[in-house]
Amino acid sequence: MKTIGLTGSIGMGKSTTAAMFEDEGVPVYDADAEVHRLYAKGGAAAAPLEEAFPGVTQDGAVDRAALAERVVGDHAAMDRLNRIVHPLLGASRAAFFERARASGTDWVVLDIPLLFETGGEKNVDVVVVVSAPAAVQRERVLAREGMSEARLDGILARQTADADKRARAHFVVDTGEGFETARAQVRGILKTLRERSPQASA
Repeated sequence: MKTIGLTGSIGMGKSTTAAMFEDEGVPVYDADAEVHRLYAKGGAAAAPLEEAFPGVTQDGAVDRAALAERVVGDHAAMDRLNRIVHPLLGASRAAFFERARASGTDWVVLDIPLLFETGGEKNVDVVVVVSAPAAVQRERVLAREGMSEARLDGILARQTADADKRARAHFVVDTGEGFETARAQVRGILKTLRERSPQASA
C-alpha cells in the first residue's frame, strides 16, 4: 500500500478533490477533519487542552479562536499544544492505515493542508497539488462569509506559494476549468499510478 499526499492552498478545491479520490475507491485521511473531531465536545483533545490552556473550551469543545490567541507567536505554548495533539493524530492515522490495509486497497490519500510547510512530503510516496488560477482562488475565498482581502492575504503569506507547490508536485490537479475536468485528472492520476505500480504493497 502506498500513500498520496494531497495538498493545496486555500480556495483551490482540495477538499472537493479529496472527495473525488474517495469516489474512485481510495481511502482518504483528512487531517483537518480529524483535528475538528479531537477538538469537539467529548473529543480526546478537549480535556487535555483545557488543562494546559485554561479557558480555551466552551461547553466541552475547544474554541479554536481562543486557542489560537493563546499559542500563536508563543513557541513554548505551541510546543505544548503539539505535544498534546500530535500523539492523538498519530494514533488516529495509524488506525486509518490499519483499516486501509485490511480493505486491501493499493493507495491511500493523506489530505494535509500544510504538507510542505511541515515537511510531510518526505513521508508520502507521491505528492498531488490542487491548484487554480489566482483570480479563481481569490473569487472563491472572498465569497466565504467573514473573509476579507486582508485576511486572505494574511493566510496566503503563511502558506507555501502555489507556484512552489506546483513545482514540487508529482501531479497537479487544476480545478480552474471546473470540477468535472478535475475529476478526469484524478482518474488519470490513479490510472498512471496503478499502471506504474500495479502491485503496490506496504
